[in-house]
Amino acid sequence: MTNGLPHRFRTLLTQRRVGAVAWWSIVSRLPVYLMSLAMVLVVREQGGSYAQAGLVAALYTAGMAVGGPLIARRLDRSGRRTVLATTGVLHPSMVAVLVWATRPGGWAQPVAAALAGVALPPANACMRSLWARLPLKEQDRDTAYLWEALLTEVLVIGAPLALAGLMLSGSAGLALTTVAVVGGAGALGLAFVHLPAGTEPEQADAGADGPRRLLGPLRDSAMLALTGIMATCAVPIGLMTLAVPAFVAAHGSPGSTGAVYACWGVGSALGALWLGRSQSQVAPHVRFPRLVLAYALGTGLAPAATSEPVLALALAVGGAPIALVSASELTLVSTVADSRSLAEAFTWASLATVLGDAMGQQAGGLLMDRIGPRGVFATAFVLALAGAGLAFACRGLLSRGATAPAECPA
Repeated sequence: MTNGLPHRFRTLLTQRRVGAVAWWSIVSRLPVYLMSLAMVLVVREQGGSYAQAGLVAALYTAGMAVGGPLIARRLDRSGRRTVLATTGVLHPSMVAVLVWATRPGGWAQPVAAALAGVALPPANACMRSLWARLPLKEQDRDTAYLWEALLTEVLVIGAPLALAGLMLSGSAGLALTTVAVVGGAGALGLAFVHLPAGTEPEQADAGADGPRRLLGPLRDSAMLALTGIMATCAVPIGLMTLAVPAFVAAHGSPGSTGAVYACWGVGSALGALWLGRSQSQVAPHVRFPRLVLAYALGTGLAPAATSEPVLALALAVGGAPIALVSASELTLVSTVADSRSLAEAFTWASLATVLGDAMGQQAGGLLMDRIGPRGVFATAFVLALAGAGLAFACRGLLSRGATAPAECPA
């Protein structure tokens, strides 16, 4: 498989000056996918209630949502070194304060959690904007965004496992602090790794329209449409996140929920490896609605499930397009967003997905007692079809808004 996707990944990541930045970006992103869970474990370990743990985790997430676009905007204006170096020190410091200097029930712990969320290093936005600026062939750039989508799947599964491994030899507080420090070190590494000339964003004028406006990249109609589609398509994910454990509990042992749920991610990864090679041959604004439709049809398999094994198979098969959808979304962000505000654009895109997922989980919780897991699966299918319809309706807009990624001298 000299032309297969693993070969393309290897070719991309072994290019001069790409491997180092990709490595540091992985290390810096470890805290992103486990902080909320780890904070809940820490608060409970300290004797706090689930309500107090939920408040700390929620304030951390809120801080991340509020601070993310602002930090990313500063990243676009000042460059990666100042922002990543500052947040790479501040974030683990605030996590350490939360773990070792505060206790549940006081005001200091929620405040520390919110500040830690605000100070989270913008590693995702930084790396995704760098992929758009690095001197790469367009096929390699598409491969890079598919790598980003697959990496997300791996980190979502692997980061909590790493936390569990750390907790085997110590407390939740020590494990959380260790992960935060490692992530901070990764942010510092990403800040100071040497990149080709021209890779850094141009310094924006303080009076420029884009970066200084409240909504920044979302003022562009194509970017606004894309984030709307992403939020809509994330709602079914949230719905199914609630429906899967409910279905498993009703048809078997709740202890097998993790195994069934994991089939979703495995299907997504295998789908990307199997189908990803041919995706770069189709224009992003053309393949994106097709992939969203495939994702929607995939969600339609879950309502037909009659047992745990059938649901696991439905999730694996139906989840095959998910990573490809994510990769196409990232490619479109890099083409429709202003090159001066790429980091902020990627941050808004991530927030759209997070908010859609959260809305789906909230809706799933409210609907579960009324219509049951099968009804929630069906609702997810309908909403996914709505997302596909929106993607096809906006195809022309995404095409008109497309601009070439920022070019760098080779």
